[in-house]
Amino acid sequence: MMTVETSLEATRVADWLARGGLRPTRQRLALARLLVGDGQNRHVTAESLFALTGGVGEKVSLATVYNTLRAFCAAGLVNEVVVDGARSYFDTRMDDHPHFYWEDSHALTDAPAEDVRIASLPEAPEGTQIARVDVVIRLRRI
Repeated sequence: MMTVETSLEATRVADWLARGGLRPTRQRLALARLLVGDGQNRHVTAESLFALTGGVGEKVSLATVYNTLRAFCAAGLVNEVVVDGARSYFDTRMDDHPHFYWEDSHALTDAPAEDVRIASLPEAPEGTQIARVDVVIRLRRI
């Protein structure tokens, strides 16, 4: 039996995939449910999302998680935030906003945008345009 909450979740997930023009495959539905089903924004790595799939009984390979997150990025549904060469986070919040990266826990969280001021940017090379500016503020506990 479907409750109002699961019906709302299913509608939210289906609408989110449709907004990106993506077919609602079983894997996409399962991963989208974990990412946006409750309406909250998330910062996940492919590995952390893969770990969540086991907790809800979904059989999805890590390669499928990576491929699906890339498809979500290409569809404009999530942003990839690279914090170092080996670690990428996928952010479901799509407006421009800065992040805190917590070096001890390897967590990425939203930082207050109203406190960040970017005075100017360099000219983009000829034939290009600036697509996005990522601000990641690294934090180390003392």
